[in-house]
Amino acid sequence: MVPQADSAPQATALIKETTTQSFVQDVIEESKRQPVLIDFWAPWCGPCRTLTPIIEKAVTAAKGRVKLVKMNIDEYPEIPGQMGIQSIPAVIAFVNGQPADGFMGAVPESQVTAFIDKLTAGMPGAEPTAAELLAEAEAAFAAGDPATAASIYAEVIAADSTSIPALAGLARCYVETGAIEQAKQTLALVPAAKREDAAVKAVQTKIDLLEQASALGPVTELEQKVAADPLDHQARFDLATALNAANQRPEATNHLLEIVKRDRKWNEDGARKQLVQFFEAWGPTDEATIDGRKRLSTILFS
Repeated sequence: MVPQADSAPQATALIKETTTQSFVQDVIEESKRQPVLIDFWAPWCGPCRTLTPIIEKAVTAAKGRVKLVKMNIDEYPEIPGQMGIQSIPAVIAFVNGQPADGFMGAVPESQVTAFIDKLTAGMPGAEPTAAELLAEAEAAFAAGDPATAASIYAEVIAADSTSIPALAGLARCYVETGAIEQAKQTLALVPAAKREDAAVKAVQTKIDLLEQASALGPVTELEQKVAADPLDHQARFDLATALNAANQRPEATNHLLEIVKRDRKWNEDGARKQLVQFFEAWGPTDEATIDGRKRLSTILFS
């Protein structure tokens, strides 16, 4: 609703207008049951007309976690005067009968939603925030359950189709389950400006490495080549790539480090560059990455 001096206020269970006389009941007492946002506005205020539909939509989407009470400061100046409100729109959150937080100005919908999520986080019956869902998905993936993680990431994307962590996470789940084409399609939804995001690049690198490995022969044949000629760096390089695709990270690291030790300049420093790609795909906190970086540094700087 756009507030106008001659229009009736929107009346719903979650959104209402208040007066000086009803402020205590509508805001103070009601906030002892769930958070209440008090929106100070006036009919002549342009930013107020911008904020009103945004905040009403966000409160409605919160499904009862928070209520919105609006006060026209022209008609009822006493309360905003007592609270020191000097410019509008001004939104103050009351929790347990006391002011708890607030913001001023016609902020975007994402900021209003984040404000409500922060205000209601941990409340009994509160729907999980996007951050909480992402953490839950990460935990499921780390526990070896990419299917559950994928469903949670998809839930986040359904609410916010531009969520880079969710898009990257879903693509990573597809890679983990071998659905490479679906992973590619998911990454294609990432805006070009966000393609350099670390999580996005990590998944793309994984896909590139897997496709690189698919063109190679079986691991046993590559192992035989290396055993027959330990100086066949290309065979060892290919073996490392194939082992990485088989999720044998320590073994893949060993072979690339062996090339670096034997011939650092081989293939324009190709072994080190491939190892760095492995690290990017595995992530900075992976044990294989941490160990591999230490060992590579020892070789390079000893």
